[in-house]
Amino acid sequence: MAGRTQDTPNHPYGPNVAQLIEEFARLPGIGRKSAERLTNYILSCSKGDALGLAESIRSVKEHVRRCTICFNLTENEVCQLCQDPRRERHSVCVVEQPKDVVALEASGAFQGLYHVLGGSIAPLDGIGPEDLTINQLVRRIRENGVTELVMATNPTVDGDGTMLFITNLLQNDDVTITRLARGIASGSVLEFANREMLADALKGRQKF
Repeated sequence: MAGRTQDTPNHPYGPNVAQLIEEFARLPGIGRKSAERLTNYILSCSKGDALGLAESIRSVKEHVRRCTICFNLTENEVCQLCQDPRRERHSVCVVEQPKDVVALEASGAFQGLYHVLGGSIAPLDGIGPEDLTINQLVRRIRENGVTELVMATNPTVDGDGTMLFITNLLQNDDVTITRLARGIASGSVLEFANREMLADALKGRQKF
């Protein structure tokens, strides 16, 4: 957002600095003090470093997109994992967000493909099955000979509800549905699990 908005607070350095602080403060996990520290860093670093950061942000927003097969993030039409001929194509691991793919890949325990839902069913937040890539997942299973579906949604109420919804959709299909072993604590998210925990959960997955 360029320029100063009407409700941007004043700052001794001027409205542009105030606006930058406000933009940083909108980022997840960044409070007011952290936003001020980031802004002070931008002010103190070289113009080249600051513009390099701005260019990187612009570049990812222009070039990174969703894979047309699994909906993971990629700079190409099809992501590297979907293109990799070494992956086990009969097994698909279902996750909520692209960051979950990164976490599971770091464990090194899964050699199949992935499918990113784009979130979980959350009625209280107005998110229904039609807002996710569930229909694309079902079509992918039925058209590509997938025989195992590994449900790796987060072990939360919404994550478990999403898993149950997908399982019910596929109850008459010839596909084995497993879920991660509950070595991952209920209520946690995959992003913060260490690689050993994720590896154990993948190896100990159970039929749903």
